[in-house]
Amino acid sequence: MSESKAEVPARAGGELIEYVASSLLPTRHGDFRIHVYRAVGETVEHTVLVKGDLNGRENVLVRVHSECLTGDVFGSMRCDCGEQLDAAMAMINEAGAGAIVYLRGHEGRGIGLANKIRAYQLQDQGRDTVEANVDLGLPVDTRDYQAAAQILHHMGVTSICLITNNPAKMAKLEESGLRVAERIPVLIERTPHNTAYLRTKQEKLGHMLDFE
Repeated sequence: MSESKAEVPARAGGELIEYVASSLLPTRHGDFRIHVYRAVGETVEHTVLVKGDLNGRENVLVRVHSECLTGDVFGSMRCDCGEQLDAAMAMINEAGAGAIVYLRGHEGRGIGLANKIRAYQLQDQGRDTVEANVDLGLPVDTRDYQAAAQILHHMGVTSICLITNNPAKMAKLEESGLRVAERIPVLIERTPHNTAYLRTKQEKLGHMLDFE
């Protein structure tokens, strides 16, 4: 096939971050403050939704969320990204304090939007989410979370309760110097559209999901 190989786009990595701007953001899950950070020397802008005063707090409820245009914006049912983001915002609003760190440049586990759509095309032909990346000559997951750890440190957060099903994300955040005190699972309903995807995340990517 003509699109058998592709390249991973450049993205922000471990550079120091800089604060850019903030404002009040009313949402269907209550009022948050939205903060924008940028990796020094890069154009990628990360956003953080914050509920409450987090400075100096321990065990802050946090979701570190990778950008997913198709799921977060268009409501794609191929993945569980949009539902996880929505659930995390609801959990933080109910708790009265917490943060959503929304990392740009993580589209398709770091391969970029166009490559993700190429991978979708292969999935339409029967490949799973891991096999499709490999077939395209791309890494299965090229994300890092140093920017998230730096942002949370900048906000005065000393430790977090991480809303995730992904143990690799926990490990990478801890490698970046952020203490993860607890993992909070995100329970998403399985549908005919996402069951195969979720099963692959469990079996090949190590996500903590229950298919019993």
